[in-house]
Amino acid sequence: MTVRLQLENDVKTAMKSGDNLTRDTLRMILGHLKKLDVDLGRAVTDEDVLGVLASGVKTRQQSVVEFAKAGREELAAKERAEIEILRRYLPKQLSDDETRAVVQKLIAELSLTSKADVGRLMKEAMARHKGLVDGKLVQKLAAELLP
Repeated sequence: MTVRLQLENDVKTAMKSGDNLTRDTLRMILGHLKKLDVDLGRAVTDEDVLGVLASGVKTRQQSVVEFAKAGREELAAKERAEIEILRRYLPKQLSDDETRAVVQKLIAELSLTSKADVGRLMKEAMARHKGLVDGKLVQKLAAELLP
């Protein structure tokens, strides 16, 4: 079953169970996917869907920070709940320790020797482990591990 089909089925389930937050969150994502279908001139792939979901999580994380700064805790809580809904469909990210091991392996494998190589490390890490590693964490670890 494709991720998109799973999203559509889960919208129906949420409607039947009266889970308005899940229903609305998934409908928003499906709306983005329909727009992407038109923009690309083809049906979106699972990779495209995962990209939209990851983008949705990232946007909501930024919103949580902004709402917290503004003292709007109820809106921040809603955004956090939406993040959890979207994360159900994303592959599980590597832990901090697993990410550290990936970064160390890439540093050794690519023979990286200075902080000037951070860009090359980021490019490789994100390409090889797309959706599985947090870019900010990789960047932080690279700065820490490269001399």
